[in-house]
Amino acid sequence: MSTETTPVRVLVADDQKVVRDGLSLLIGMLPGVEVIGTAVDGTDAVRQAAACVPDVVLMDLSMPNCDGVEATRQIADRQPGVRVVVLTAFADDDSVFAALRAGARGYLTKNAGAGEILQALSAVCAGEAQLDPSVQRRLVEAVVSGEPPGGPPAPAAAEPPDGLTQRELEMLTEIGAGLSNAEIAAKLRISGATVKSHINHLLAKTGSRDRGQLVGYAFRHGLAA
Repeated sequence: MSTETTPVRVLVADDQKVVRDGLSLLIGMLPGVEVIGTAVDGTDAVRQAAACVPDVVLMDLSMPNCDGVEATRQIADRQPGVRVVVLTAFADDDSVFAALRAGARGYLTKNAGAGEILQALSAVCAGEAQLDPSVQRRLVEAVVSGEPPGGPPAPAAAEPPDGLTQRELEMLTEIGAGLSNAEIAAKLRISGATVKSHINHLLAKTGSRDRGQLVGYAFRHGLAA
């Protein structure tokens, strides 16, 4: 843990202002910790991480424009010295493993208290990992059972069209199959808000105006039958 003269510099990323402000206040009161900024979405988190170079980014997952997983991946690729600790309401397998694969060094749910957050900041700054106990149990179960983390990977094209991520390809396949947002959320074990966020990304990346055009796009690229 850093000393008082060199506090851990934290960037808080969350799209909800009340959560963002509350976290900033709470974390700023922790010993040896300094909040150097707040980001309103993943794109803003990537930009501010590049500009301010924090020690740790405390990252929400479900955010517009660029979600927390993609923001974590970009930060891990571009700034390996910046650690990312996920702080989210989601502890489902899909969210956990996607975040860890993207490069997150810690994973906490929003039930975490100030002591747990401080412990996570200390751990990742020391080069260790810090996982919520439920997440840790799930990882152990996956290893013991021999199950690939997050389940079997979906087949992906060698070069996904329009820079789509693997998750966006999966989402597009389900849209092409005619599933509703609620059905996609249940099948992929993610929240409705995350589904909407992915659909917004798909609309922007594919140049589609609405869901109907996304279905057509899925058929044209062999993602639906």
